[in-house]
Amino acid sequence: MASVILERNRKKRLEQGHPWVFASEVASVDGDPQAGGLVDVLTHQGRYLATGYYNPASQIRVRILSQHKLAAMDTAFFAQRFEDCLRHRERFLPGADAYRLVYGEADFLPGLIIDRFGEVLVVQLLTLAMDQHRSEIVEALVQVVAPRGIYERSDVSVRELEGLEQTTGVLYGECPRHITVSENGLKVIVDIEEGQKTGYFFDQRENRASIAPLMQGWGGRSGITLQNVAAEDGSLQMLPVNKSGKPVTFPYWDGATVLECFAHTGSFTLHACKYGAKKVTCLDVSAHAIESAKANVEINGFSDRVEFVVDDAFAFLRNQVKGQEERTERATGGAAAEGKTASKPAAKADTAKPMTAGGGRTWDVVILDPPAFAKTKSAVAGAVRGYKDINLQGMKLVNDGGYLVTASCSYHMQPQLFLDTIMEAAKDAGKVLRLIEWRAAGKDHPQILGVDEGHYLKFAIFEVRSK
Repeated sequence: MASVILERNRKKRLEQGHPWVFASEVASVDGDPQAGGLVDVLTHQGRYLATGYYNPASQIRVRILSQHKLAAMDTAFFAQRFEDCLRHRERFLPGADAYRLVYGEADFLPGLIIDRFGEVLVVQLLTLAMDQHRSEIVEALVQVVAPRGIYERSDVSVRELEGLEQTTGVLYGECPRHITVSENGLKVIVDIEEGQKTGYFFDQRENRASIAPLMQGWGGRSGITLQNVAAEDGSLQMLPVNKSGKPVTFPYWDGATVLECFAHTGSFTLHACKYGAKKVTCLDVSAHAIESAKANVEINGFSDRVEFVVDDAFAFLRNQVKGQEERTERATGGAAAEGKTASKPAAKADTAKPMTAGGGRTWDVVILDPPAFAKTKSAVAGAVRGYKDINLQGMKLVNDGGYLVTASCSYHMQPQLFLDTIMEAAKDAGKVLRLIEWRAAGKDHPQILGVDEGHYLKFAIFEVRSK
């Protein structure tokens, strides 16, 4: 087998478990390795470190498959790895019928993503070597998982860096376009052909469930209390009663009002409803995404509690904040705009004049789960501005004592930078934030210690208070 010999003065990343060898780390190549073929990786002293696959056209020259000698990427090799992947998911997600089955480098199969949607698997082949072993991958999946069908979604631009074209299509069996699976007891319709990435984002599974405590305990703000009410037979029943003394019949009287931005298929909306939300506003800029969200809300029986909005999240948030500021100014007779108190207002506001902004709404819980704003290191500065803007506007729309749920899936937006950006937004918004929960990706997205590239997802829940 051909060998790649590493530079003497390189960083010892491979010894720490990192799965990539960059072109700048290669001192020389011994033998005639084929593009996509296996190579041994040696130190400058000739000591064996690992075996991986080689691509001379990629800046990532070698992607590591094993720290032990490996003879071939054959069906038996893939079957063994898939069995390991399946065992991990069955241990940590018992009974689940949908999850990420193979997570690339973190499952020791760099360049390969496989998501399971019930009896159908969706595969992404991201590198030249994985593309070359398509048939072995399919054979091994049939052997280990026995799916009804396997569908390829290799329609991602990263393939072009490996000299590959984007491609999609059925690889095996029958693959219906729409598949209904379950997550945390909810039904979700997945579009494997046109949905983003492989059709669904599994990495927020546990994070979606973590919003449960936020969804109830809000009835008191409306003056609703539990009281003993006499029934017709003279017995007493504990019932919710409003400020007028009348029993409240709406079953979700104690639920939160929720805004989900960048909703995609409405996954946070579904969980909010499941956990008792009173009303949810589900927003996405894509009409196709909102139609998907509507279908998911309908099959779960939540239609009476959800309103849908097709709009740009940035524009929507700003419009709501502007409307809120206009209403505050009117309520204080213009005092807010001039820095005066409501007890000594400036000139009385002209309430006959129509408001310029149509917003002004607020919510108990605002959820922000945007797509990646920084896909490259050079995009970080712009991403910081974007994350600050949406979090600034979002927290302004949270009722005092409510919650901001916010996430970033940009790897280049490092955790501390993300927190610092939110802190700057809170300062400008005049808010005090209490961090309630800090999370990463779920159990079907394991992380290799020392591989920072795998630590991409940041998820936080903040209590929002006004200064």
